[in-house]
Amino acid sequence: AMDRILRDERKYILNMCKKIKKSGANVVLIQKSILRDAYNELSLHFLAKMGILVVTDIERTDVEFVCRTLGCTPVPHVDSLSPEKLGSAEHVGDVVLPGSGHKVVKFVGVANPGRTSTVLLRGSNELVLAEANRSVHDAQCVVRSLVKQRYLIAGGGAAETEASLRLRELALETTGMDSHCFKAYADALEVIPYTLAENAGLKPIEIVTELRKAHAEGTIGAGIDVKKGHISNMYSKNVVQPLLVTTSAIKLATETVCMILKVDDLVVVV
Repeated sequence: AMDRILRDERKYILNMCKKIKKSGANVVLIQKSILRDAYNELSLHFLAKMGILVVTDIERTDVEFVCRTLGCTPVPHVDSLSPEKLGSAEHVGDVVLPGSGHKVVKFVGVANPGRTSTVLLRGSNELVLAEANRSVHDAQCVVRSLVKQRYLIAGGGAAETEASLRLRELALETTGMDSHCFKAYADALEVIPYTLAENAGLKPIEIVTELRKAHAEGTIGAGIDVKKGHISNMYSKNVVQPLLVTTSAIKLATETVCMILKVDDLVVVV
C-alpha cells in the first residue's frame, strides 16, 4: 500500500512538472509558504532534469514587485499556467556577491521591464541592515512627497516657529474661546523646535527663545543649526524639507486631538 502511494505521488508530481514544461517556462519562482512546503526534493529533481531553474521562498510582499518587474502574471496552480502569463529574460542565474559567499538570482535582458528598480542592501549585521533600510525608505518618502507637492520649506523647526508666531498674533486679535484655541495650538507647535533642541543636546528654553526672537524680527527661514548649536538661516544652510511632510503631520495631529475631544466618557474594563 505504501509503495502504491509513493508511486501515485511520484506520478502526480511528474505530471505537474510536465505541465510547467509544456507551458514553455524554464524558470519558476515559487512563493514562500507558511502553511506547508510549496515544493519537495522530488519536484526539484524532476524540474532540474527538464532544465527548469527553480527560485524558491519568494516573499509574499515581493510577488507583486517581481511580476511588475518581469512582466509576468502570478498563477495559483499549474493548471492556470499558460504562455501569455510568462515573462521573458535573456539570462537568469546565480551571482556571488563580492566579498562574501552570498548568492542572489540575477535577471538580465528582461523583454518588458516594469518601471521598477532594485536596491541591494548589505551590512555586517541585522541592525545595520535595518537602519539602512529605514534610511532608504525615508529617502523614498521624501521623493514621493516632492512628486505629490513640489514645494520645499525651511527645516530646523523654522516652519513650526513661524506658524506659532502667526497664531499668537491671531490669538491677540480675537477674543473668547477662539483666542484660547489659537494660543494652545501655537504652544503645541513650539514643542517641535523644543524637542529638536533637546535631542541635539542644546538648552531648549534658550534656543526656542532665540528662535522666536529671530522670527519676530522677520527672519522667516531661521531654524536650529544642530551642528553649531545656534540659530541660523536654514535656506542659506540648504536645510529644507518637503512641505507635504509638515502639513501632513500637523493635519494628522489635529485630527487626533479632535477625535479625543469628541470622547464624552471612558468605560474602564477590569
